[in-house]
Amino acid sequence: MKSLQFTLLALVICGMLNAQEYYFPERNALWEQKNPTEYKVNTERLKAVVDFAEANEYTGSRDLRIAILKGFEREPFHEILGPTKKRGGPAGMILKNGYVIAQWGDVKRVDMTFSVTKSFLSTMAGLAWDQGLISTTQDKAGDYIWDGTFEGEHNSKITWEHLLQQNSAWSGELWGGKDWADRPPREGDIDDWKFEKPKEPGTFMEYNDVRVNVLAYALTHVWRKPLPQVLKENIMDAIGASTTWRWHGYGHAWTEIDGIQMKSVTGGGHSGGGMFINTEDMARFGLLFLNNGKWKNEQLISKEWIEKAITPSVPNSNYGYMWWLNKKGDRYWDGLSQNIYYAAGFGGNFIVIDPKNDMVVVTRWLEPNKIGEFMSKLNEALD
Repeated sequence: MKSLQFTLLALVICGMLNAQEYYFPERNALWEQKNPTEYKVNTERLKAVVDFAEANEYTGSRDLRIAILKGFEREPFHEILGPTKKRGGPAGMILKNGYVIAQWGDVKRVDMTFSVTKSFLSTMAGLAWDQGLISTTQDKAGDYIWDGTFEGEHNSKITWEHLLQQNSAWSGELWGGKDWADRPPREGDIDDWKFEKPKEPGTFMEYNDVRVNVLAYALTHVWRKPLPQVLKENIMDAIGASTTWRWHGYGHAWTEIDGIQMKSVTGGGHSGGGMFINTEDMARFGLLFLNNGKWKNEQLISKEWIEKAITPSVPNSNYGYMWWLNKKGDRYWDGLSQNIYYAAGFGGNFIVIDPKNDMVVVTRWLEPNKIGEFMSKLNEALD
């Protein structure tokens, strides 16, 4: 019996030792690097991955004000409402077990990150869920926000999950943005878009920044404080992020809570605003998710929330709670792990989480349609 107990104990200890131990960089520390060969990564193929990223820079203007106006010129009434910033060149980091095995460009430069912001916004909902501020994502948002934002036969059906999965079909106007004018269909004209009957919440995904900003507005009222403050206090300080990141809203997007004027931030940057952040801080955020919400020995966001966030939605198998998922579907990266999930933003900004290979990949200003090929090349380097 003692022999059996000893054997079981040995197996447990062995399993613990074999479990992947991640490195977590201290604040302001020089991020520790490892030779790729220590992880049996082919150095020549890895160099080819970096060369590919540098050779396939996003073709839009480095003056992002110009790139934004050009990129969304089809939208009626589209204009810049929040801050913008000229961008740098391609940059990125590849982490293996938390260590840097490849890096390129200026990883400390702060740039806009566009819809990568949505994955930060989703995390604000996750923290609210973890702390009991939101009982369940199946709750109607209108049960929490009763100022008219979710009134009416249609909008009253919308749940937190609908907002997080971008299938709410919320109908209305926020900060001057009209839901129907944001990324309108290729067919039809203004009258067709304006008077189209909204789809049933939960049945059809539509990428729409107005509706995302409604979520940011609602979460601001749930937290009763600005979301950048929530992010800083609960996540960014704890993971040792720099002091350089900023989360902006539109210039006029103020709301009053408890007698205090607060800025309601955006979940993207296609009218300006959103998250302005450097590559290293994006990598820290990715490393937190790779380790199931735990930084060193501190659980910052629950594993249960992350599991919910990366569960495919019914209307779109490639989308969870504002994270893209590498599942079979229109955005599937063929030949790569289906456990990969990622944040993606305009201009080729990505935070890729690859649990199978214990990797985090951050790329900035990679031509967006090249990300699948980039990841395939990286996967080849692991063979």
